[in-house]
Amino acid sequence: MLQRGGSAVDGAIAALLCTSVVNPQSMGLGGGAIFTVMNSSGDVQIISSRETVPKLFKPDLLKSCPKKFRFMSGPEWIGVPGEIRGYELAHRLYGKLPWATLFQPTIKLAREGLQISPLLEKYIPVINKSLSVYKLFSDANGKPLTTGDIIKFEKLADTLEVIANYGANAFYSGTIAKDLISDIQEAGGTLTLQDLASFRASQSDAWVFPFQDFEVYIPPPPAGGALLALLLNIMKGYKSDANEKTLAYHRYIEAFKFVNGLRKYIHDPNITPDKITKSFIQDRFADHIRTLISDRTHGEKYYNLTSYLDSMGTTHMSVLAEDGSAVSVTSTINHLFGSQILSPKTGIILNNQISDFCGRTEIHAGEQPPSSVSPAVLKSQSRMLLIGASGGSFITTGIASTLMNHLFFGKSLKEAIESPVVFVNSVNQPQFEEKFDQKIIDGLIAFGHKYDPKKMVFFNVVNAVEKDGDCICAVSDARKMGKAAGY
Repeated sequence: MLQRGGSAVDGAIAALLCTSVVNPQSMGLGGGAIFTVMNSSGDVQIISSRETVPKLFKPDLLKSCPKKFRFMSGPEWIGVPGEIRGYELAHRLYGKLPWATLFQPTIKLAREGLQISPLLEKYIPVINKSLSVYKLFSDANGKPLTTGDIIKFEKLADTLEVIANYGANAFYSGTIAKDLISDIQEAGGTLTLQDLASFRASQSDAWVFPFQDFEVYIPPPPAGGALLALLLNIMKGYKSDANEKTLAYHRYIEAFKFVNGLRKYIHDPNITPDKITKSFIQDRFADHIRTLISDRTHGEKYYNLTSYLDSMGTTHMSVLAEDGSAVSVTSTINHLFGSQILSPKTGIILNNQISDFCGRTEIHAGEQPPSSVSPAVLKSQSRMLLIGASGGSFITTGIASTLMNHLFFGKSLKEAIESPVVFVNSVNQPQFEEKFDQKIIDGLIAFGHKYDPKKMVFFNVVNAVEKDGDCICAVSDARKMGKAAGY
């Protein structure tokens, strides 16, 4: 799309559509997205199509939230999909190529079929065999598809073709809407035609804060940009010394503990007026937190941690076009395969976004769930960095770790993304990725940190593009076998 003269938004939409069939476990038409868009003049805007709570939801739904993370499948967790409304608004504001053109490669791919990748094969076993999405990823004998098997998305191809020809309204008020709602209600979900018809994507100004010689542009709540901003602002107040990495990681983990304690303030500002999160991006708030960080750890209450669930899922891409336009966009159906509910008539896999409210005491119709997504644009006089991550709760970790390694410790963008990370989980315990420097771990234990020693798969995946003068560097995280593409 870029080679055809398309804008960064054109490229992003076409690539997201493609990802919905290549990595259907992560995102698709049944989810939502948040774009941070910079036009060729350098102006930055946020486009949000985050899902919303349907008008008729189960009032006691949050009582069924688990105490620890698990895949929360089932129709009761489906939020109103916003993905296509987001594409529509982004394309109307920033698109250059015809709308239908963006859909054609994915329609062709979905009809002809593609091979199951090793990555997708790895995730198919998490599907509950009693739920409708399993049929799509199993053979005639009910056995799960494996690497090299051909999978076709013929119903989805039909749906994409209608949207390509007739626009987003076909999804939200046409035959697709009727078929989608019919399938959701048959599965036990509560969405209605009115929920779809009333959904609107939004455009807003980015929140901006200084970091080194950059201006950093992030999406406001319900996105998690404010948490990333606070963490970076805390860390920038320390003198960076590559020889004092253990101390730097101690401060980083302590900062993360305070950030975790503030997650409860990330919510939909249209439902609950935002009184505190704007302060997260201000230096004086970070200065205050820094006074609370000492050379030792503290008890749980010190960090004001309240319960929330760690999560995983999502996809991110960073796109830079020849005309200077750029997009950092994160899209998700939430957990792997979302709700694991497939709409048979439309081929759409539905999200389970309402589960992001777990840990909260109440939800409201029309409310957008809190999120960790933080598609960011960093811009200085001579440099630009587009960055974001997938991985649910790991998103803030992935982005912050990359920026710290790249901008504090001087690693190349590739080295920074590849570097093993430390994740501070929902009970404020650090967990270390395999191959994390054992000397640093030992040093952190000496500071009083108690860590979870069990091995775990790290789901943070960072995709970034950096432009420094005339030099462009693009890196796609190898944790999910990604590779950057360009011309």
